[in-house]
Amino acid sequence: MKLLLASRNAKKLRELQRIVAAEGLDGIEVLSLSDVPSFPEAPETAPDFEGNALAKARDAAAATGLVSVADDSGLAVDELNGMPGVLSARWSGRHGDDDANLDLLLGQLGDVPDERRGAAFVSVVAMVVPGGEEVVVRGEWRGTLLRARRGTNGFGYDPIFVPEGYEITSAEMTAEEKDAESHRGRALKLLVPYLRKLV
Repeated sequence: MKLLLASRNAKKLRELQRIVAAEGLDGIEVLSLSDVPSFPEAPETAPDFEGNALAKARDAAAATGLVSVADDSGLAVDELNGMPGVLSARWSGRHGDDDANLDLLLGQLGDVPDERRGAAFVSVVAMVVPGGEEVVVRGEWRGTLLRARRGTNGFGYDPIFVPEGYEITSAEMTAEEKDAESHRGRALKLLVPYLRKLV
């Protein structure tokens, strides 16, 4: 069975492929938007992760006829009332500019004491079966935010996020460690029982 990840993000694709392999879902071939003919993609305009993930998965399933999975994820900072949230990838005004997003967030939290630097990575994953079932799952990963970057693995806000129970950032973890603990890893694992029904 072909499973379409409604994203062109190579790191997200590898993460889903690793989880599918680790769960023994050998009958599933994970594709990305780079593997299918292009189609008009809906902009991410929903006020929440659930709405954005569902819109992307629905569009992909309708356009390709493939079972489609999409996620919307971001960082919810306690001191910023849950922001940047759905705006995480474009917090600085430039979509996907990790350095600019990190610089802005670090500046905004500059005067915030360590004990109030709590945050959670949130990932909502939606799966849409063409003409059928829709599933939405949510994973959260709590931690605290550092004042400077550490580590070179991962992407986004990983270099400043220290997960609860750890002394290293998520950018200092191996891919396997991060898959086992991360918000997206947690959400994708909740999706596994639904994927098993399809193969």
